Amino acid sequence: MKKLIYLSIVLLFCNCHELQQVINSLPEGTTGSTGLSNDYIASGLREALDKGISTQVTKLTQKDGFFRNELVKIILPEELQKVDNTLRKIGLSKMADEGLKVLNRAAEDAVGQATPIFINAVKGITFADAKNILLGSDNAATQYLDGKTNTALYQKFSPVITKSLSKVGATEIWSNIINRYNAVPLTNKVNPDLTDYVTKQALTGVYTMIGVEEKKIRTQLSSRTSDVLRKVFALQDKLK
Repeated sequence: MKKLIYLSIVLLFCNCHELQQVINSLPEGTTGSTGLSNDYIASGLREALDKGISTQVTKLTQKDGFFRNELVKIILPEELQKVDNTLRKIGLSKMADEGLKVLNRAAEDAVGQATPIFINAVKGITFADAKNILLGSDNAATQYLDGKTNTALYQKFSPVITKSLSKVGATEIWSNIINRYNAVPLTNKVNPDLTDYVTKQALTGVYTMIGVEEKKIRTQLSSRTSDVLRKVFALQDKLK
């Protein structure tokens, strides 16, 4: 009641700009129906994305982090599936198996090197309407991050993938695979851009795993491991 009286008095003596300043200075819980500012909600969303990197994306950097994870495992594109099938038909299944594995190994190595790139992308992101994202789907913040950072991350991540393909031997292995395939009679020659393909697939894997953690934070109280996460996502629980 006292707060209502205070606001009524302010309305009589302040212009709109001054009134907004007064409202902003009131204790938390009095600034509208949410009690949390857009900036505070945004900080909670950024922390959720950071947690996705620290708890989920780091799993991708381990051996078989991509290869044994069905959510993100890199499979061959259509063009290379023809190569794979042909090699198996002519008794080169082992070479085909190794070709698939090294693409995933390259992604695992590259994500480990590029983790700071993902962290900086999250720090630099601004949420124009954090409340609407908070009240969106279980991976709304991750989708927003994807839309705002994918192109820039691709440009930074692609050179890392190139180095990783060479580091794990994928460049040499796939050069041999392509040469063997192209030497088979009556086949259409192929020359795939492995860097582009693995870069895109690895980025998709990164966003996928960040989204996994975001969903946990949204649906499991035990995953809200800080005051900011608890306050921000409690608001989601209340308003959804």
